[in-house]
Amino acid sequence: MYDTAICIGRFEPVHNGHLALLRRALDSAPQVIVVLGSAWQARSLKNPFTWQEREAMLRAALPAAANARVQTLAVRDHYNEALWVNAVRQGVARITAGGARTALVGHFKDATSSYLDAFPGWELIPVPRQGRIDAAAIRDAYFGATPDTVRPALAPLANEIPPSTLAALERFAQTPQYPALQEDWRMLRGCRQSCTPVFVAVGAVLRCQDQVLLMRRASAPGKGLLAVPEGCIAPRETVWQSCLRALREEARCTLPEAALRAAFRSMAVFDHPERSQRGRTLAHAHYFDLGTSAFPTAQTGDAALQLPWTPIVQLAAMEEEFFEDHFHILDHFLSITTG
Repeated sequence: MYDTAICIGRFEPVHNGHLALLRRALDSAPQVIVVLGSAWQARSLKNPFTWQEREAMLRAALPAAANARVQTLAVRDHYNEALWVNAVRQGVARITAGGARTALVGHFKDATSSYLDAFPGWELIPVPRQGRIDAAAIRDAYFGATPDTVRPALAPLANEIPPSTLAALERFAQTPQYPALQEDWRMLRGCRQSCTPVFVAVGAVLRCQDQVLLMRRASAPGKGLLAVPEGCIAPRETVWQSCLRALREEARCTLPEAALRAAFRSMAVFDHPERSQRGRTLAHAHYFDLGTSAFPTAQTGDAALQLPWTPIVQLAAMEEEFFEDHFHILDHFLSITTG
């Protein structure tokens, strides 16, 4: 048993998956703190409700006995994890007793759930996925409705939404804010359907003992050519998170994130319109220098035939073996042609 259990989320809007997390928190501690993220933002399709409206939705879905044990903490987005974590910790400290045994209750949904690992000292209580949907699916169906068709539009999702949330959504649909957000929904939906895609890739230049880790590509385009470990950014990742994932998946690199942060030296964007034949592709390349440390473990993944550690002094003679602009990426960080 803990003194305090914490749930963190945006709750845009509240659905049964959120309530499952809250029930687990209420079963784990006498005091429950719900951190309402993305507070004090202008209304948008991603964050259509104020934090006060979301708090009201949460409390309407809970029985009175549970409400008496729940406190809410509104926290703004900082787009900087360290600042955001500090703001959450400071807010929690203001409403808890010193030395409280604290648990963090959460579900690892995707890259946006990485914050669950950012609170050492709070014991993590993982909860499996509850239901088939997330709040984004509710919002999409909701803003595609009309003020008079909210309930039938949400009928396929009704089993995942508390009745009190459905009622709140119907009330909100009668306000001036609803048609304004619908206009955003229509515009953005049309933009996604008509805009020329721009791809975003990440790459990792990993240096150790004056050698760099390369991969020989296993498939077209560029099968057999040399490249730095790379991958595409996922929709719910930062470029840093995608870079770490590319190292894990393409190079099976086992270095922990703390070691990579210590070795990180710089990042550069490679954005020449002709850099890739795959289409308009921006690449965010990260440069790491492990110095004289032992070579980290690396194994071929699905995208690599080989993963050779290659002395930097040999790279100039290998220029014609590189895929697309990957030699130039290496040259940018390692000064191969000008050193």
